[in-house]
Amino acid sequence: MLAQEHHLPVVRTARYYQVGEISASTRRLWVVAHGYGQLAAYFIRHFAPLAATAPDLVVLAPEGLSRFYLQGTNGRIGATWMTREDRLTEINDYVAYLNQLVEVVLPQAAPDVAVTVLGFSQGAATVCRWLTQARFRPVQLVLWAGAFPPDMDFDVATHFLQDLPVTLICGTEDEFITEEDLEQQRHLFRHVGVEPTILRFAGKHTLNAAVLAELNEAQLASRH
Repeated sequence: MLAQEHHLPVVRTARYYQVGEISASTRRLWVVAHGYGQLAAYFIRHFAPLAATAPDLVVLAPEGLSRFYLQGTNGRIGATWMTREDRLTEINDYVAYLNQLVEVVLPQAAPDVAVTVLGFSQGAATVCRWLTQARFRPVQLVLWAGAFPPDMDFDVATHFLQDLPVTLICGTEDEFITEEDLEQQRHLFRHVGVEPTILRFAGKHTLNAAVLAELNEAQLASRH
């Protein structure tokens, strides 16, 4: 007799990190999603200098629901948003998780709070899938060293990307993204009616403090 696959929804505790104190004075909220094998506690450190100099900014870094040892059975630990195993269920789980997180946090901020969503590496595809089912609209989408998932429904993608500023960021020496990959992303966005802004920096598959500061300053300027 063949085994039958079933699914059972269960209660689970998710972890996220935050820099900045959220209050009615919070006019900008960044939700940043880490890459494969990273932990939110370390990922969010890149954004701490931004919040330290901008009292109206709060940064949230949710962590993927699955953790694992990066090598063998001990040592450093990382997290992942999903794998190819039971992928649709994992996608549904993290979409529900991210929606719940934002629904808890947004009411604590200013009514006109501007939400920027940034995904790094695996986190880029994660936030794109999430935003197609999110119950709010961000003011900006930043995909850093990652890709818009090619398996997305283009009708759905066109709807949620309409009039949404998109920025693609990638190091000039990124080990996983070639110039051709970046150009394919540009064409994909153009196909759904979006002309993305592309930022490059001298570096590899990592975040960059100067570019983060540039994003922050550009957003500040647009709010005034």
